[in-house]
Amino acid sequence: MSSPKRRIETDVMKLMMSEYEVNLVNDSMQEFNVKFKGPQETPFEEGVWKVHVELPDQYPYKSPSIGFVNKIFHPNIDELSGSVCLDVINQTWSPMFDMINIFDSFLPQLLRYPNPADPLNGEASALLLRDPPGYERKVREYVKRYASSKDFAAHGDASSSDSEMSDPEEYDSDLENPAAEMEV
Repeated sequence: MSSPKRRIETDVMKLMMSEYEVNLVNDSMQEFNVKFKGPQETPFEEGVWKVHVELPDQYPYKSPSIGFVNKIFHPNIDELSGSVCLDVINQTWSPMFDMINIFDSFLPQLLRYPNPADPLNGEASALLLRDPPGYERKVREYVKRYASSKDFAAHGDASSSDSEMSDPEEYDSDLENPAAEMEV
């Protein structure tokens, strides 16, 4: 059995050699950002997000911390912090999973099939339940405002220090759009 450090290196290298753009934070393989595109045939399909990932020392035995940096409108993603509510990451994580699973399967499935019964964003959940076309319009509006290719470029490549993104609870809740106002 390989050590957690070796597994971290293997998984991150595999992700870097895939189709995803990965930028290490402070040259650490345990903290990085991934350019993530919305899944086709969904209201998210034109979107490009920076997803912040932190791998704990116990990875893969302990799940990674995943958060969207630029704003996204989704019942299971907190609009202010970008935190993701996804059972496979938060509760049923297995060492059999790797970073590719998260970006190829778990996040696309989350965007395709939101669960309004377990919301982190009550507004998105309520809108999806009462007005699905209105929910899709609002998702597309957020994609245009916060997740276009130019918005992603405005967030930079994050190869410099991103310590303010490490702890979602550090965000000032008085800011209207903390993700867009971050210096990265």
